[in-house]
Amino acid sequence: MREHQLHQLSMLVGNSLKEKGLWITCAESCTGGWVAKAITDIAGSSAWFDRGFVTYSNASKHQLLGVAEATLNEFGAVSEETVREMAQGALHAAGANLALSISGIAGPDGGSEDKPVGTVWFGFADSEGRILAIKQHFPGDRASVRLQAAVFSLQTVLSEFLEK
Repeated sequence: MREHQLHQLSMLVGNSLKEKGLWITCAESCTGGWVAKAITDIAGSSAWFDRGFVTYSNASKHQLLGVAEATLNEFGAVSEETVREMAQGALHAAGANLALSISGIAGPDGGSEDKPVGTVWFGFADSEGRILAIKQHFPGDRASVRLQAAVFSLQTVLSEFLEK
């Protein structure tokens, strides 16, 4: 069901971006490029998507997106501060109008008391200077957490940035 939902959301996001003449990019960690795949599964997506970033390691977040090493050291990869910097860095690096970022703990390992498995932070930034960060906790196994994160990211793009 959710994979069908992801495809439908990708179509809605793509149609809205195309109508508005906007470009989107994404910076993904725990989803490993799943959002970029969903976006580019839509025929004609080259009209609203040029590139995305899979930045799984802290080093790649710093090198490709400009996330400050101090941010990563102080707050960790799965944090509001990091996803904000990821979204802003992707927006700048891609020359897009809208960026989303995702960093989380999909499991089955890697969780802690403060950040249990299923914790995912999302960042969103647009070329008008708006930045939004949202934390979610998704139940289920690794695949389920990743899919729910991909769906949530596109739902948020649609509701918070494209339908307003």
